[in-house]
Amino acid sequence: MKNKFRIFLGIFFCFFLINIYANQDTLKHWKLKSIFSLNGTQSSFINWNAGGRNNASFIGSIRTNAYYTDSRWKWTNDLNMSFGAIKYLDNQPASFQKTDDKIDLSSSVEYKFSKKVFLSFFSGLKTQTIHGYVYPNDSVIVSSFMAPGYLNLALGVDFSPKESFSIFTSFLSEKSTFVLNDYLANLGVFGVDKGKKSRQEYGAYVKVRYNANIMKNIEMRSKLELFSNYTENPQNIDVNGELIFNFKINSIFSALAQWNLIYDDDVKIRDTNGNIGPRTQFKSVLGIGISYKLEN
Repeated sequence: MKNKFRIFLGIFFCFFLINIYANQDTLKHWKLKSIFSLNGTQSSFINWNAGGRNNASFIGSIRTNAYYTDSRWKWTNDLNMSFGAIKYLDNQPASFQKTDDKIDLSSSVEYKFSKKVFLSFFSGLKTQTIHGYVYPNDSVIVSSFMAPGYLNLALGVDFSPKESFSIFTSFLSEKSTFVLNDYLANLGVFGVDKGKKSRQEYGAYVKVRYNANIMKNIEMRSKLELFSNYTENPQNIDVNGELIFNFKINSIFSALAQWNLIYDDDVKIRDTNGNIGPRTQFKSVLGIGISYKLEN
């Protein structure tokens, strides 16, 4: 786990240096922007009647964008990475747990038909960096790098009336699910057959994106992705939603509020009563810390 954490930090600083270099030149057709942030908390308890465990936690994130535009073509690239963990400062089980782990890379090439309509080819990859476990038991793996990994490819039409809002619709798309961990592949999880390491689905894909500056120091980013498999239960639509508010306190300090909602009919989750089946996944992250922005 420590080696993979070092890899994550290495990627973090590589993107940091690349953006410093890129901003030294004026690139006529490129718009580059990156935000690096680190949030943390620490809690200690001495004779605290309500109970609690001494802990320290952090969450770091990279959001970098590279946009190319000319009279007819547009090429959009986005990378969002985040990793968070909590360390319990005692000798009880599960003294280290991750709280966030995401790699979300997307790229689209678009040809302009009119001022607001583009023919677009979209690709997107989602996965994580390190193992996930059934806490407090940190010996049972439930996820890993590219287990699952999701690759979306889609050809369709992007309606973008303004830079902050777009609706991409595709009736010709493929969703690939990867389970490249041998242990998890042999269990047959994430909708992939036992012993197999990938699964392909073909269907319709929709992505809605809306970003806005709510106030001078408050930025909102949101997206909603929908996928329907043509051949297997097309009525059971996969949903991936994200809503993020960035609050800029000053040039260094910032706050973050983030909510994620996921539903995938192929992912079976055990509830508190031991029942296994598809369920709505929800994550909420609130944090305050430092951030740094680079853009040309």
